[in-house]
Amino acid sequence: MTQPASDRPVPQNPKHSGDAGGTPAYAELYRPEGDSDGAGRGTMAVRARSSVPGVRDRAGWQRFAVIAATGIPVGLVWWLLAPGGLNLLTGDPALARGTNAEGWLPRDLVLAGLFLLAGCLTGFLLNGKRSGSPAPVTVVLAVAAGALGALIAWQAGVLAGQWWGAPEDTAPNASIAFSLRSFAVLAIWPAAVAISVFVTSLVSLLRNPPAQ
Repeated sequence: MTQPASDRPVPQNPKHSGDAGGTPAYAELYRPEGDSDGAGRGTMAVRARSSVPGVRDRAGWQRFAVIAATGIPVGLVWWLLAPGGLNLLTGDPALARGTNAEGWLPRDLVLAGLFLLAGCLTGFLLNGKRSGSPAPVTVVLAVAAGALGALIAWQAGVLAGQWWGAPEDTAPNASIAFSLRSFAVLAIWPAAVAISVFVTSLVSLLRNPPAQ
């Protein structure tokens, strides 16, 4: 007994009309004509590559190295601007030598200002998309990199003073040489990174509240 022929047309897929005797799958029959396999696979490949732990870890450590290495130019700028160094910031000849104790506090304050600026820039650039907040591991690495960058900047400035500065007799006081008197200044860079990340994430959350 034969079944009556149906009036409904059988779905056809012109893309797979050349298949040799194979019955196309259901998903293939109803695939939209504008769907491109290559584009979909490319997008999925990019997403899969970005989610690989090795790729994320390598990007995080590269960011850590860049932030820490920034301490070298920061230290050189400290020596160029601060009293006791090249003293480009004040230009006062009386503060050009480390023997003048009035220049010791401004010398530390110049480095503190540079650390504050570097920390804020690090924190704001860390959240490049300006939406959401960076991963906790990324924030921890950035704070640690800021601490290491502060140490590198301190030593780079001291080394610049030893290489290019005028020789000083440090027998009366070790602070006569180009150095840092208040070591608490070293905590400004990592603290500024943490605070700026918090402020950026808070502002982003206020602008784009999560969906209910």
